[in-house]
Amino acid sequence: MKKELEVTGKTEEEAIAQALAELGVERDEVSVEILQRSKAGFLGLGATPAIVKVIYEQAEATLEQRTEAFLTGLLERMGVQAELQFSTRENGGLVVNLTGAGMGAVIGRRGETLDAIQHLTNYAVNRGQEKRTHISVDAENYRSKREDSLVHLAQKMAAKVVKYRRSMALEPMNSYERHVIHTALQDYEGVTTASTGSEPNRRVVVSYVRPDAEKPAKPQSREWA
Repeated sequence: MKKELEVTGKTEEEAIAQALAELGVERDEVSVEILQRSKAGFLGLGATPAIVKVIYEQAEATLEQRTEAFLTGLLERMGVQAELQFSTRENGGLVVNLTGAGMGAVIGRRGETLDAIQHLTNYAVNRGQEKRTHISVDAENYRSKREDSLVHLAQKMAAKVVKYRRSMALEPMNSYERHVIHTALQDYEGVTTASTGSEPNRRVVVSYVRPDAEKPAKPQSREWA
């Protein structure tokens, strides 16, 4: 991104120094065009100031830099100090893990605050970009720990459904958590899953399938991407 700044000074050197101070850059980072040279005049009369144009080619911020800038500002407003650790997914997505004190306030009840932070980050960082990149925001590896507990919960619930041969509903979950449940049980013998209800009370129902019944084909989950 190119920045141009026109500055007036008593001399060319003074005008250039003023421009560099305003841009916060060094002399070798810019190119300078003299628009008008200074003239001293006669006995102080008819003096002409110098006018220069300073051109600065600013490199466009990377995805990681934009994400760090947004999250740092957001966390400061929340009164939370955190260290940001970045990693990338194979599909090109970005993962940010926050560590530090006070992560409970960042995570919130069942990860609701963390989900809101992730949503805001994706909106702010991808706004105006030609290519949208998914940014996953985690705190103290909460999401991976929550995913492990959901898989365990799903398997435990499926075992009960098979034992008692009746359908059972889990607690309301967000789309990502429902996706984890569906995936965990997609090959579990004797059960099938489906989501029911409306947000924010949408939940997964685990249903019993008789051994002699044909298990219905499961459509690809579109609840979370």
